[in-house]
Amino acid sequence: MNAPVQPDLTGHVELPWHRSPLASYDCETTGTRIDVGRIVSAALIRANGDVTRWLSDVNGLEIPAAATAVHGITTEHAHAHGTPAKQVVEEIADALAGELSAGRAALVVMNAPFDLSLLDAECARHGVPTVANRIGAVQPVIDPLVLDRAADKYRRGRRNLESLAAHYGVDLTDAHTADADAQAALDVALRIAETHEKLQVPARILHGWQVQWHEAWAANYESFLRRSKPDATVDRGWPVRPVGGAS
Repeated sequence: MNAPVQPDLTGHVELPWHRSPLASYDCETTGTRIDVGRIVSAALIRANGDVTRWLSDVNGLEIPAAATAVHGITTEHAHAHGTPAKQVVEEIADALAGELSAGRAALVVMNAPFDLSLLDAECARHGVPTVANRIGAVQPVIDPLVLDRAADKYRRGRRNLESLAAHYGVDLTDAHTADADAQAALDVALRIAETHEKLQVPARILHGWQVQWHEAWAANYESFLRRSKPDATVDRGWPVRPVGGAS
């Protein structure tokens, strides 16, 4: 059953997000800490099916062996074939802003607070405007991780992209390559919408719900962590963590 269209505050009819234009973004990095990680590669799949891929020279830095083991990009390959890091960061921020501006498309990002916050940190590092600097609020964002946690709260097992792809029957043959992960995140998001009809609302409404759902999840997880580590904190920021937020 398709969800009904809804008018926004101006009377404009809004389609449910899964029937509206969608873009999808993913990046591969030098590590899992937002404050020190660097973008190594990234991809943006646009609503019309076009794909833009980036490979950074990581500003001459070393890519740790552990990161290379995940995404397969060596320091030597990045230095030899990558575009200057500042240019990559500028182009990514401009491209994401372009997709989100004027409601052109909702942006699908798996675990958005990592990818989007790391992009903000890279923008600050290279002195280029962030997505928010360019367009204001970074929205609407669709995060398959947040959707799955809310829609299937008590399911056991992992909820990384590979696990979600397997659970929702989405093909992911080249995991941890940015374009494959971006496509899988988009496909998983659509499967979640098909499976859970209550999520079939306009993107701006779903964005607001996800802010609340992530905050509730973070508070609950923080309480769990504090059973063994009383000072543990889990950042509530979604889809972008505030400057100085937890890594």
